[in-house]
Amino acid sequence: MSFARSPGRVNLIGEHIDYEGYSVLPMAIRQDTIVAIRKNHAEKVLRIANVNDKYTECTYPVDPNQEIDLKNHKWGHYFICGYKGFYEFAKSKGVDMGEAVGLDVIVDGTVPTGSGLSSSAAFVCSATIAIMAAFDVNFPKKEIAQLTCECERHIGTQSGGMDQAISVMAKTGFAELIDFNPIRATDVKLPAGGTFVIAHSLAESQKAVTAATNYNNRVVECRLASIILGIKLGMKQQDAISNVKTLSDVEGLCVSFANSRGSSDPVVAVKELLKDKPYTTEEIKEIAGESLQSIFKNSPSSLDVLKAAKHFKLHHRAAHVYSEAKRVHAFKDAVSSNLSDEDKLKKLGELMNESHHSCSVLYECSCPELEELVETCRDNDALGARLTGAGWGGCAVALVKEATVPQFILNLKEKFYQSRIDKGIISKNDLGLYVFASKPSSGAAIFKF
Repeated sequence: MSFARSPGRVNLIGEHIDYEGYSVLPMAIRQDTIVAIRKNHAEKVLRIANVNDKYTECTYPVDPNQEIDLKNHKWGHYFICGYKGFYEFAKSKGVDMGEAVGLDVIVDGTVPTGSGLSSSAAFVCSATIAIMAAFDVNFPKKEIAQLTCECERHIGTQSGGMDQAISVMAKTGFAELIDFNPIRATDVKLPAGGTFVIAHSLAESQKAVTAATNYNNRVVECRLASIILGIKLGMKQQDAISNVKTLSDVEGLCVSFANSRGSSDPVVAVKELLKDKPYTTEEIKEIAGESLQSIFKNSPSSLDVLKAAKHFKLHHRAAHVYSEAKRVHAFKDAVSSNLSDEDKLKKLGELMNESHHSCSVLYECSCPELEELVETCRDNDALGARLTGAGWGGCAVALVKEATVPQFILNLKEKFYQSRIDKGIISKNDLGLYVFASKPSSGAAIFKF
């Protein structure tokens, strides 16, 4: 029997920009998902059980080519993401897996689901490396990070790769600046005297279930914004549609435009070239010279977005992405600057506050519970606080002076959670699952017995 663990993560800054090709700055947390696995030669099935009775046992065929039924969402699908992705990657590497065998799997986890702490990526990563261990196959961590990012797309979420990269590549004591294309991680040692407190808003964020109206909708809006910016900045319509996938693809054009206005900020181009009001499908078709269905014909999850969307807020989404990308590097620069630790912490808090405002107002991925929680954190002496993860529920992360952490958590319990306890939304005994301090934790690992 083999065991694999992968941690959840908290993103300190850089929200909704990984899938646009920009760097992000998360850290792993101690909460993790553990997968125990063994081969079963007698039964040709994948049997996936969970320690938690809430999740009923799932059984799947031993077929790496099986399709995942996205209309019938099951928790076991995340294991199948890892199973399919592992076989696809092994095949691409020329590894002969032979005849498929049955697997007995049991899962346990302490990353709260729907929390924005990446429970799904922790599960997909731990499942994938558990399968590697079961078959005595090993791949470098960078390749596993890329593989697991592609794995989760089997469940219909257009993930950018941050969650999987930090879960696999994290180191104890360090946050990581994660860059993409190719994936790489740079250690970031946070200043002394500060701690991150993670607090759940108690609104569950179901990223896979609401993808068409929330997460994937924003991916589509960013793609459309980048295509229109490309066209307005001189690209031929068909070239923009064929070659422009993300806002990072047209950043150079936007910066050149900004230079002509005496600036280096790509948001200058956004403000002048994308209208503030939402675009209709017809308006986009007129600019692009092609229907949205044709532009996204090779992406079923994007076509689902088009069925659900009435209009597209391109100006706001692009402005968030470009400004948030700058904040990530400002955060890292502050950490490595000559400022005192106290001034560094103050600067990091300011950047976190700016990030939350952008997520809330421009990207509209917050919710009333998160707004209340972030405000409560700031009212109780957090240096900065912001939503973390996909949003639309889940957690906030607050930067707090280390010496004040116990009092800060007590204040949150009294001013945010007590009313929810009184209403029976959560039990007082479970409060430690919903609000806790965290230092950067270690990444994925395999244990064999």
